[in-house]
Amino acid sequence: MRFLTRSLTGLFLFAITLGFLAAGFAALKSAIDIRTAPSMAGRPSAERSFSARVARLEPQRIAPSLTAYGEVQSRRTLELRAPAAGEVVELAPDLADGARVTAGQLLVRTDPADAQSAVALARAGLTNAEAEVRDAAYALELAQADLKVAEEQVTLRQGAYDRQKGIGERGFGTATDIETAELALSTANQSLVSRRQSLAQAQARADQSKTALEMQKLTLAEAERRLSETELRAGFAGVLTGVTVVAGGLVAKSEKLGELVDPNDLEVSFRVSTEQYSHLADAEGRLAALPVIVELETSSGHFGATGTLSRVDATVGAGVSGRLLFATLKDPVGLKPGDFVTVTVAEAPIDGVALLPAVAVGPDGNLLLVGAENRLEAAPAEIVRRQGDAVIVRVGDLAGREVIIDHSPLLGAGILVRPVRGDEKSEAPEAGRDSTMIDLTPERRAALISFVEGSGQMGADAKERLLAQLREDRVPAATVQRIEARMGG
Repeated sequence: MRFLTRSLTGLFLFAITLGFLAAGFAALKSAIDIRTAPSMAGRPSAERSFSARVARLEPQRIAPSLTAYGEVQSRRTLELRAPAAGEVVELAPDLADGARVTAGQLLVRTDPADAQSAVALARAGLTNAEAEVRDAAYALELAQADLKVAEEQVTLRQGAYDRQKGIGERGFGTATDIETAELALSTANQSLVSRRQSLAQAQARADQSKTALEMQKLTLAEAERRLSETELRAGFAGVLTGVTVVAGGLVAKSEKLGELVDPNDLEVSFRVSTEQYSHLADAEGRLAALPVIVELETSSGHFGATGTLSRVDATVGAGVSGRLLFATLKDPVGLKPGDFVTVTVAEAPIDGVALLPAVAVGPDGNLLLVGAENRLEAAPAEIVRRQGDAVIVRVGDLAGREVIIDHSPLLGAGILVRPVRGDEKSEAPEAGRDSTMIDLTPERRAALISFVEGSGQMGADAKERLLAQLREDRVPAATVQRIEARMGG
């Protein structure tokens, strides 16, 4: 039994060895046949080409636009503060947030009783001061007249004394008469001095009365000012916000009662980079008065306004960079202070440039141009501005050349392309329009079939139609080009 088992095992191993030798001999014979078989003229493989959209570079005059985001604010905002302390006795009927008021309209009045009493007392004091001025003026006139009379008496007494002295010198008068005339002259002089003193006192009284009148006028003006401070009026026409005052409440001096905002005098503040600011400044570094467009997008529409750049902030500010700009708005419709808006600034036009999609410029900063025989050439791009998904490039010597506007990693200098211009479709011609049939290598056929079967963008009918064409011996060239274009190669 053990001998039989060993015999069968040896026979099985011998059969396996013969099988391996036969398979090796067959493989060797096949290789020798292929090696010694006469070569057959094969169809040369076609060079791959790529479909690419192109545009012609033509120098144009383009005005770049700068987009930023800013906040709307009012150029005129007035804090409403109580000018005097007291009880609120009167409020405007429409004193509330969002209410419109006119210039000079009464908004709040505090209790004016004490101020009115002070005005009445000041006016009474003014009346007394005016009466004192009149009395002092009359007294001054009388003192001046009295002085004039005294001066006349001195003149008469001096003449009488001179005559009496002359008579005495001629021997006709007596010493007593001369002494009497001299005494009368002395009395007249003394009276003159007294009248001059009275005139000086009258003059001083008149000056003091005028000073007292001016002081009383100031007192009355102060009292009237305090009376006017019991009323708070609108400084200009606008809209109220942040109103906190109520009727009957007590307010302190300078207590904030709300704010008055001018809704028609608005501006927008927005920040730009230093490089962007250099495009908005003139040759002397001053901000140019460029037009701006302000828009506020909503779900149901948008609000907008136009304006002009007005000024730039004097400092940069801590923790920020760039420049803070301000633009004055004209006829803002629907915009309110505090709105976050989109600001578009129209820069000065630039000549000799072209607008291209941003993807037209490669990572190396080059443009791909269509050259001879539809082969690509690389040329450096002189980028003037970047705005959104587009770039503005300087045309220069590239005027009239066609440039690839869909830059792809598969494209580069020397690559053969099929230009797709603006008036052409990106797809290759259909099979019915191009009857060229080509042979496919097994590897190329397998790659095409695998791509079609794995595509999730084709419908079932389209897949079946393309697969049926690919399984034929000869396949339409247009179909192969269309599939390879979608494959990216």
